Amino acid sequence: MTFGDERGRNVLKKDAEMEFSIVSHGSASDAPADVLRDTLSKLNGPPSMVFASVSIEADLAGLQKIIDPALPLHGSTTCLGVMTDEGAFVQAGRGCGFLAISDPAGAYGSAMVAVDGSDIEAAAERAVLMALDRAQRPGETPELIWLTATPGIEERVIASIHQTLGEGVPICGGSAADNEVAGDWMVFDGSQTHSAGISISVLFPSVTVGYAFHSGYRPTQTKGRVSASSGRQILSIDGRPGAVVYNEWTQGRIEHALTHGGSVIANTSLAPLGRSRDSVAGFDYYLLSHPEAVNEDGALALFSDISVGDEIVLMEGTADNLVQRAGRVAENALSMARLEPANLSGALVIYCAGCMLTVQDRMDEVASGLREVLGEKPFLGSFTFGEQGCFIGGSNHQGNLMISVVVFGA
Repeated sequence: MTFGDERGRNVLKKDAEMEFSIVSHGSASDAPADVLRDTLSKLNGPPSMVFASVSIEADLAGLQKIIDPALPLHGSTTCLGVMTDEGAFVQAGRGCGFLAISDPAGAYGSAMVAVDGSDIEAAAERAVLMALDRAQRPGETPELIWLTATPGIEERVIASIHQTLGEGVPICGGSAADNEVAGDWMVFDGSQTHSAGISISVLFPSVTVGYAFHSGYRPTQTKGRVSASSGRQILSIDGRPGAVVYNEWTQGRIEHALTHGGSVIANTSLAPLGRSRDSVAGFDYYLLSHPEAVNEDGALALFSDISVGDEIVLMEGTADNLVQRAGRVAENALSMARLEPANLSGALVIYCAGCMLTVQDRMDEVASGLREVLGEKPFLGSFTFGEQGCFIGGSNHQGNLMISVVVFGA
C-alpha cells in the first residue's frame, strides 16, 4: 500500500452543522460509565472520537456495557487517576476521565490488537492499517497518531509505525499504567481489554493541531557512554558496572540496592538519565530514562530502551520544576500551532506517573497551571509508565519522566 501525504486535505469550511466540539470530564468515582455519560451529554454533536483513562480500581466492565461498539474509543489504565480542567483526581487511587470530540468534518479511527511478545511489529502495522480503514482513510497519512501500548514494547511499536507510514507523522501518547507497577495495566476499547496490547488512533481533525514533548529536568555536567547494554538494562558505563557508576554520580541514591538488587524507582525520579535526541537553534532536547531497579548482576534497569554507544547525561529536577513544567509544555504546543487560548478547543496531556507520584500532593497545582495556559478549555491528563511524543525537530520517541501535550484549535 502506498501512503500519500493528504494531511490538511480534510480542513473544510464549517457551518453550524459541521462545528468542532470537544469536552472533558474527570472524577474520583470508580464508576466510569457514569462519568462517560456525563461527558457525552455535554458534547455539541455526535462523538467522533473518545479518549478514556481509568484507574485499574474502576469498573471497566461496567463502562464497556454502555459503549456503542461503533464508537471509536481509545482507552487505557492510568496510575491512580487523571487530571482535567476540573482538577486532579488521584488521591483515592480510582480516578477516571474522558475527552470526547465531535468533528463531522474530520475523520478518526481507532484499533486495538493483542501482542504475545513475538509479533509486536506485525501487530503494530495491523493496528495502524485497521485504524485507517475505520477512519475511511486507507492509504492516507494522518495528521497525528495517538499511541498507547502496554509497557516494554513502545520503541518497537514506534519503529513499526515509521516502517508502515514513514517518519513524518507525529506520534504522541503514553503507556498504560497501574497503581503499583505490578503489571496490572490494560489497554481497552468498547468491547475488549488486553494486558499486553497496542492501541492506535489516527486523527484527521478539521482543526489545527499542535504538539510538544519535553521534560522538567536540566542536564548536569556528569556524563558517560554506555559500553554494554541489554534491552532496557545498562550493564556498564565506560567499562564499569552501570549501577555502581550511577550510584557514584548521584552520591549514593541507590546504595541500598547495590549488594542484592531491588527497586530504585522512588530514589531516582529526580535524577534520571538523559540522551540528546534533537537540537534546534542550539538548544538540546533530552530524552529521559528512569532507572527502576538494580539487578543482582549489577545492571541498572530502566523504563526505556538503551543502546551501546549512547552518551548518557545525569539530569536533575526539583518538585517545583515538575509542578510548573506541564504548563510550559502546553505553551510550547500552542506556539507550535500558532494558537492563542481564545482559538483553542481543548487538549490531551500525558504526564509521567513517576513525576505525578513525586509531586502527588501538588497535582491540583499542575492542573491549575495547565488550565491557566489553556484558557480553561477542556483537557484530559493521564499518568503513564512511558511517554511518547514528537520533538520540535520532527523526531518521534519513547521516554520516561516526560510530558506530552496535543492541542486542538477551534
